[in-house]
Amino acid sequence: MASAQELRKFRANLADELHSAAIYETLAQVERDESRKQVFSELAASERMHARVWADKLKAHGRTAPSGFNAKTYLMKGLVHLLGPRFVLPSLAAAEFADRNKYAGNPDTARMSEDEHEHANVVQAMANAGKPAAAQGADIAQAESWHRGVTSGNDLRAAVLGANDGLVSNFCLIMGVAGAGTGNKAILLTALAGLIAGACSMALGEWLSVTNARELAQAQVSKEANELEHSPESEEHELALIYKAKGLSADEAKRVASQLMQDKDKALDALVREELGLDPAELGGNPWSAAGVSFCLFAIGAIFPAMPFLWSSGMPAIVQCIGFSVLALAAIGVFTSLFNGRSAGFSAVRQVLVGLAAAAFTFGVGRVLGVATS
Repeated sequence: MASAQELRKFRANLADELHSAAIYETLAQVERDESRKQVFSELAASERMHARVWADKLKAHGRTAPSGFNAKTYLMKGLVHLLGPRFVLPSLAAAEFADRNKYAGNPDTARMSEDEHEHANVVQAMANAGKPAAAQGADIAQAESWHRGVTSGNDLRAAVLGANDGLVSNFCLIMGVAGAGTGNKAILLTALAGLIAGACSMALGEWLSVTNARELAQAQVSKEANELEHSPESEEHELALIYKAKGLSADEAKRVASQLMQDKDKALDALVREELGLDPAELGGNPWSAAGVSFCLFAIGAIFPAMPFLWSSGMPAIVQCIGFSVLALAAIGVFTSLFNGRSAGFSAVRQVLVGLAAAAFTFGVGRVLGVATS
């Protein structure tokens, strides 16, 4: 008879597999490219097979398999329909990568463990589709590393965290000013000023960050191009060493390097990607679009605690401000559950508690300062 802990594990594994299957089925429905649609359908079928394994285990021990989906599943499905597959694939790829070893070390789940590794590879490749691939010889596999794909370019994560910054900072600012006992007009002006100032600060910071990263990358690429022009033998040797380190024989590595050197553009592309770890087509992204997105995301989060003061005042406005902020914090917590591995309920409660604690602290500081300066 399975222990209570094992039964909980069976249920958790079943829920994870049903979640993945539902997401892949939704992706297959939305995807327009027939080949990608077919891949998503096959992934969904595989996850359904895994789910049956855990459902059968529960049934064998006299337990009923849970039905229905959790909030995280419905949220992700909604995002797929609203924003399309390419927006959610980086988060999905990161989740698959994090879970690729969850069945490892158990002979009973060896086949499923192999499937999970394959799923992780497939989803990551699809998330990277459309990006310029690393220059390759005829026998070279993709050079894009796992960790690079998983930790970068996650638009969903960046959007959630950007909105969270605006929400928490303006909520705390408003509570601090309210704690000092100021009037409604002063609180409203402070809230709007905090929204605009914070959004501008975030946008400027993002612009500077991306611009500096881009300028540094351009300088590195220029230096690599200069070395390729004046020391081609040395650069060819570097390419050979790179491909040898990837597992090719010495002769094959030399052949691939020599083939790449026949086209200086391809050779430079390979050196930039492999030696510098940069994508020549992006070089850090567009600073203006990054700044604009950062401004909008911060403003979206910051507007929630400020809204009640547009139509109310006094204690009712403060109560509404707290209510709006709690709802927004809970929503952000649910969104963060898409990429932190926690349940939607746990993430929402944690987000609300942390946000309220920060707001209570600033309210208390405002009250002390208000009394001291009155």
